[in-house]
Amino acid sequence: MNIYFTASETEDAQIALKKLIDRYGQVPLGNAEIVVALGGDGFMLETMHAFMTSNLPIYGMNKGTIGFLLNSYREEGLVERLRAGEITELHPLKMTAVDMHGQEFEALAINEVSLLRESRQTAKIQITIDGHVKVKELTCDGVLVATPAGSTAYNYSAHGPILPVNAGVLALTPISAFRPRRWRGAILPREARIELHVLEAAKRPVSAVADAVEIRDVATVIVEEKRGITIRLLFDPEHNLEKRILDEQFML
Repeated sequence: MNIYFTASETEDAQIALKKLIDRYGQVPLGNAEIVVALGGDGFMLETMHAFMTSNLPIYGMNKGTIGFLLNSYREEGLVERLRAGEITELHPLKMTAVDMHGQEFEALAINEVSLLRESRQTAKIQITIDGHVKVKELTCDGVLVATPAGSTAYNYSAHGPILPVNAGVLALTPISAFRPRRWRGAILPREARIELHVLEAAKRPVSAVADAVEIRDVATVIVEEKRGITIRLLFDPEHNLEKRILDEQFML
């Protein structure tokens, strides 16, 4: 099997990288059948972005802390594990943001797109779904749209729902909502077009973040699933992403 190894800059990951290359070899990226990433969840997210359009399956091994998106690290039997692995397919979100000067930006997010207040004042955001205004004015610290893969990250910390990977839905979750007081967000079909309009943008500035890409002083943000891009993650059968997300709902 032609494997391309990549690793984070941490000492532990770099030591593991050398051991695996010595044992299994390293092929040029152009000849690779699979990417093996060594690091934590942050580095795995970077790897997914880097290889988003390559169509190569990505198999992560944990050399970080939590390792939610990664398999356990073992040096032996790697080829057998790769051949027995199960594929999980993910689609990123496309964020189209227009700032207060009319400049347009695009970015992709694997976990979530979030809008966050920039100042001491709360943000005011209008939420439109498929052309219909659903929340006329949300007074809050922010709001986010999360994929199933990202639903256990920032979304979960903001008290959003954990979503099964294959459920075909997205989470729309307010962050510290002040009004409407009882609104806790919504679960939307993956085909939804979500428009977030910043009200009083000059007085209450808001930034938009797609994973690691931040756009300041936004006026309007549109979020849609990018179905034309498929990210393929490979997991050990006993520890696949679907099972992890299910188990996460029972972690007390």
